[in-house]
Amino acid sequence: MDTQQISYTPSHNIIIMSETASFVDPVFLARFGLTRINAIDYFLHPLNPFRTSAKTSNEVLNMQGINIGTLMAWGTGTRPGPLNMDDGEDEYRVALSRLTGEQYELLPLTNIEGMTTQQLAALFTIRHVHRTSQNQIKVLGIYYILEGVIYKSPTVRGLMKAHIARTLEGLSDACDALSVCAKYDPSTGYTWNFDSTNNDDDDDDDEEEDEDDDEDGGVYNVQEKKKRKRRRILDNRRPGER
Repeated sequence: MDTQQISYTPSHNIIIMSETASFVDPVFLARFGLTRINAIDYFLHPLNPFRTSAKTSNEVLNMQGINIGTLMAWGTGTRPGPLNMDDGEDEYRVALSRLTGEQYELLPLTNIEGMTTQQLAALFTIRHVHRTSQNQIKVLGIYYILEGVIYKSPTVRGLMKAHIARTLEGLSDACDALSVCAKYDPSTGYTWNFDSTNNDDDDDDDEEEDEDDDEDGGVYNVQEKKKRKRRRILDNRRPGER
């Protein structure tokens, strides 16, 4: 079996759009529904902003009356019909491989962990390629259709930016939560009180308790009590230095 040579490059024929953009045609979905038989026809909708402006091999086959549905019904010269869905998709890919130019391929359905059978049935992955020979193609883009809505697959750079943004947001929230527990004293440096988010209230309570202890005749050092409640952090900076 021959191995296809695949390379990736951005498409120059597709309008540059935001990765959050999408397209849906309720009229098409209400009239024909959406299955693996007509998923490519749905993607080639004239109003779909993701489709290329060039004439694709899929449209050439459509003018010849060749699509997944007709191949399933009538088969081919070597494989007479009717064919099942998998065989029909295989014959459609073979028909595309005989042509050159820009093409849209419906990728085989694969199991995705965490998704139910119904969710998988509503998911379609389409690959935009430029074919120069039967065994050599150049990937121009990846798209997916989920419950009738067409999306462009995010780039690796976009995913990394999203992950970094979420990480920085979490770190910022953690710093905000810890900032109320920090207290700086020129003589002792930084100390942290994790028992309460309001250090001043704790100090007031400590002083009140100390006064009560003094009235009862007990000897209690407020500073020693604070040291027991706080965790000392080593700090090499000079006193008074921020």
